[in-house]
Amino acid sequence: MTLTLDKMRADVAELIDLDPSEIGDDDILPDLGLDSLRLMRLVLAWEEAGLKADFGLFAEYATLGDWWREVVQPAQAA
Repeated sequence: MTLTLDKMRADVAELIDLDPSEIGDDDILPDLGLDSLRLMRLVLAWEEAGLKADFGLFAEYATLGDWWREVVQPAQAA
C-alpha cells in the first residue's frame, strides 16, 4: 500500500465530515471529532490495504503530523 499524508488526511476528513483542507498536520484530531471507534476503523482499513502498523501507534499520537512521522520512519529505515 502506498499511503500518503494526503490520503491519511482525506480518510480522516471523510470520517469526521470535514474537508481535508480543514485538517492541519498539527491539529489535535480528537478535538476535531475523531473518536477511538473511528480511529479503529481507519487503522483497520489501512492495515487491510497493507500498512504495517497497529492501532496502538495511532492511539499514542493525536496529530496527522505525528502519525505520518511514525509511518515514514520505519519505511526509511528499511
